[in-house]
Amino acid sequence: MGSVDLAAFGVSLGWTALAILVVMAVTFAVALRVGKHAVIDVTWGLGFVVVAVVSLLVTGADARGVLVVVMVALWGLRLAGHIYLRSRGHGEDPRYVALLSRAPRSANAYALQRVYLPQAVIMWFVSWAVQAAVTGDGDPGVLAWIGLVVFAVGLFFEAVGDWQLQQFRDDPTSKGKVLDTGLWRYTRHPNYFGDATAWWGIWLVAVDAGGWWTVLSPVVMTWLLAKGTGAALLEKDIHDRRPEYVDYVRRTSGFIPLPPKKHA
Repeated sequence: MGSVDLAAFGVSLGWTALAILVVMAVTFAVALRVGKHAVIDVTWGLGFVVVAVVSLLVTGADARGVLVVVMVALWGLRLAGHIYLRSRGHGEDPRYVALLSRAPRSANAYALQRVYLPQAVIMWFVSWAVQAAVTGDGDPGVLAWIGLVVFAVGLFFEAVGDWQLQQFRDDPTSKGKVLDTGLWRYTRHPNYFGDATAWWGIWLVAVDAGGWWTVLSPVVMTWLLAKGTGAALLEKDIHDRRPEYVDYVRRTSGFIPLPPKKHA
């Protein structure tokens, strides 16, 4: 197990904060040009990739740093590509329409305050685990390779879950129905579970570097996915759109994959 170079970590925090501000400024300019703030959902994955690369460039590369940057790149680029393809050709996301409808004055200024700034802060904070892994000394140890395995499991659930959901949505006979096969038989949100698991894997690489104190990074990400803007928000009104979802909730785990319960 290594130890984090706190001086290098501090330098990394400063440069990555600046990088995130630039990324968000570019995203905001693109959003104004295309007329929808949902483009920030694509930036979410890409932003972490930028943070990981910047951290590596400003503090120096070693085997563990390269490993964690590759992990973040696999996660971020896949997520960004998936969201881009899913949203291509569609208008503004209903979530942002609802949010911006409450703007007291300028909707764009309100978006900066309620969407871009919070996401920038969260991205910077969650990335502490990545930056700790990059600035740790020594070669990757057992915990780093365990983290890689955990990350791979998470990426599998996330990628396969998203693919199965997209296949379901593309099938015209599935309109009004509920996806309860494949990974969706064991959890109502395999993609969100996979996302959280991937970040716990990244954190284990940070622990291997001596950055155990970045544990709030995966905790915050998991809370967002399970209770914040992820699963909880998605299920808020889905019962009205898909009546079968009530029974699906009764028999299927909300987050962690578990065998489905039998019908009452």
